[in-house]
Amino acid sequence: MRTPPRILIVDDNATNVKILRARLGSEGYEVVSAADGEEGLAAARQLTPDLILLDLMMPKLGGIEVCRRLRADPDFPFTPIIIVTAMADLKDVVAGLEAGGDEYLTKPVDHAALAARVRSMLRIKRLHDRVEALVAEMKEWNASLERRVATQVAELERVGRLRRFFSPQLAELIVSGGAEDPLQSHRREITVVFLDLRGFTAFAEVAEPEEVMSVLRQYHAATGELIVAHEGTLERFTGDGMMIFFNDPVPAPDAAERAVRMSLAIRDRVGSIAEAWLRRGYSLGLGIGIAQGFATIGAIGFEGRWDYGAIGTVTNLAARLCGEAEGNQILISRPVYAQLESMLDVEAPQALSLRGFQRPVDCFRVRGMKASPSPG
Repeated sequence: MRTPPRILIVDDNATNVKILRARLGSEGYEVVSAADGEEGLAAARQLTPDLILLDLMMPKLGGIEVCRRLRADPDFPFTPIIIVTAMADLKDVVAGLEAGGDEYLTKPVDHAALAARVRSMLRIKRLHDRVEALVAEMKEWNASLERRVATQVAELERVGRLRRFFSPQLAELIVSGGAEDPLQSHRREITVVFLDLRGFTAFAEVAEPEEVMSVLRQYHAATGELIVAHEGTLERFTGDGMMIFFNDPVPAPDAAERAVRMSLAIRDRVGSIAEAWLRRGYSLGLGIGIAQGFATIGAIGFEGRWDYGAIGTVTNLAARLCGEAEGNQILISRPVYAQLESMLDVEAPQALSLRGFQRPVDCFRVRGMKASPSPG
């Protein structure tokens, strides 16, 4: 409600209008007037007063009809109406109230009664406007909450998809905008690690399904923890086979070193588990192949079922080296060795003829990391 409140007087008697103007003006109200019902109806819609003093008996359009039309207009805001009548017949007052009036005064208008009823109706108007404002705020708050919930649900769904491939921390970073969206196809140099259990096929042919699942759970739990710890990206796993790569989606200048250190840690951990497997009659060992090179990386699949894939010769080479590695062996390509020569303990290089490669490929078997020289 505006300050000072605006009051519209609708009365065809100029003397009555003059008296009401003087009394209401002395109270500090802004007063406007209309000389008949039609003019009053137009003024009410144009000026949107905070209160209307409405005479019942007027030419052209009576006060009761004006009241009915205003109350029936969905675009007209709530405005208290005080009916003013010179007639003492209560039937006219009742008709006015039923048409939508909120209070009434009889002529001649008593100054004290006028002031009291105006204050009362303006107080109701003020409270109504406050409620309307709160309702509007609540609607906007609900709409904002719905938008936020929809946005958060979409982010959670995206995080869920990303967590299939990346660590939870990295998935959150991508969604928050701290890293580029890796699901878009892109080309990058990566270090690829392939893992595969030696003897698993033969074991799975004779073992009970429950035993196979138990072995896979132990194997996945052991390797998965170390993949996350070294911030590797799990491209896929198929039973006992896994492919992990480094330097994507977030650049890692030490990608080759991370790949080798992770592989050594996995070899040691799986080696310990394999001793327990052997006591149960399962002869299983881990073969690992590591290669470095360029690949095209991004989301592959279809709506509802996406995978994160890397395509290129480097992935084939890592898979072939893994296939050549014996149990508990790590074979690395020459580019990986060239980067880590000073820190790796390896056996003499060997040239392997690998399927899909026209020329023999040099590789190195990693024994471990060289011991750091003692200070001093």
